[in-house]
Amino acid sequence: MTFAVRSAEERRKEIQARAAAMGIDDAYISLLVDSFYHRVRAHPELGPIFDERIGDNWDPHLAKMKSFWSSVALNSGSYSGRPVPVHKSLSEVNKSHFETWLSLFQQTLEETAPTEAVVPYFMERAFRIAESLQLAMFGYPGIPGSKAS
Repeated sequence: MTFAVRSAEERRKEIQARAAAMGIDDAYISLLVDSFYHRVRAHPELGPIFDERIGDNWDPHLAKMKSFWSSVALNSGSYSGRPVPVHKSLSEVNKSHFETWLSLFQQTLEETAPTEAVVPYFMERAFRIAESLQLAMFGYPGIPGSKAS
């Protein structure tokens, strides 16, 4: 078995070329984030949670989310935040909120995606992110001291 050794820059270029072939670029990410958070703000459960935390600071939050998704989808390296501590402080959030968030995200993707391949590309990443945040927030079932046990 042989392995190709690639530099970080080579890997970044491969990811960006794959994304570009699907129609993913900064303009699409901006549309996705704006459309998704419009939907979140209107949601009867998620809207109040986000509004309580974000208040009148939606423009900076949207900019941060565009940077986050650019880093996730395009490997741009433009995001340098720390989402786990922020999410761990959300005592009003439960696991069902993540399911709702993922559902709204998928609906938004299905309505905005420039190609069919974009939906699974983003959803694979969204599921991993949601799982990681849930493990940080609620722990892992069966581990003593975990909120999930």
